[in-house]
Amino acid sequence: LLIPLPEKTEFGRIATQTAKQVLLQKVKETQREVIYEKYKQKEGEVISGLVQRAESNTIFFDLGDTVGILPAEEKMEGENYFPGRRFQLYILSVDKTPRGPVIFLSRAYPKLVSKLFESEVPELAEGQVVIKSIAREAGSHCKVAVASTDSDIDPIGAMVGQRGTRILTVTNELNGEKIDIIKWSEKPEEYVANALAPAKVVEVKIDSQNTALALVEPGQLSLAIGRKGQNVRLAAKLTGWKIDVQSTEPEEEKASEEEPEEKEENQKNEESEKEKEEKSKKKN
Repeated sequence: LLIPLPEKTEFGRIATQTAKQVLLQKVKETQREVIYEKYKQKEGEVISGLVQRAESNTIFFDLGDTVGILPAEEKMEGENYFPGRRFQLYILSVDKTPRGPVIFLSRAYPKLVSKLFESEVPELAEGQVVIKSIAREAGSHCKVAVASTDSDIDPIGAMVGQRGTRILTVTNELNGEKIDIIKWSEKPEEYVANALAPAKVVEVKIDSQNTALALVEPGQLSLAIGRKGQNVRLAAKLTGWKIDVQSTEPEEEKASEEEPEEKEENQKNEESEKEKEEKSKKKN
């Protein structure tokens, strides 16, 4: 049914304000929906943002058309977030709330490293080099296992770049975080040995209970374990194996090597005591 409505050319103040509020509300809702759809499609990607402000342990970033949130647990250890400083951030998730979309960001997520490498390494973006696994302790140390789908391409060389330019760019973006590029292998023994780099592993023995025993020379033991066990801990995360690092020298040999040294010290002590007694007798 078509019912003609009377035309109005004059409206009251209340009617005008109501119409204005309705229009503004619809515009805001549309803007929120557009921003939500835009960033929802970017989940899992890296975005650039400026530090806007800090509230408690949460950092708010200006992303241009909206604000992103960096929770305390997603911050990098030892990193300072001064207002106006620019960072590369990983988009963890985008949630829809009555107040608009909430964008959660991360600086500690392991995939941030792979996304930064994709922007620097063309072979990685084209699929000629593949990142198999990443183990990371944000702000300190990271291990990346890579493999090549093309036999003519060296995966480690492609990731490092000429004179280390590619890996240096990623390291600088991560505030100097140490990154080890590891060659992935289908053989568990070889993979575990590579994962313990920079330590040189003599032999790796694989146990049926998902445990690997890595034997290293005595001089490489502390390097294989790392500071506070960090190197072997990251290697275990990277490979998925429980790794036990031991020296190639048995404990019996170590004990036998220490015994002659102890005997020599005891002999020296006895000789010095005898000399003292003789000197005291001469004086008397």
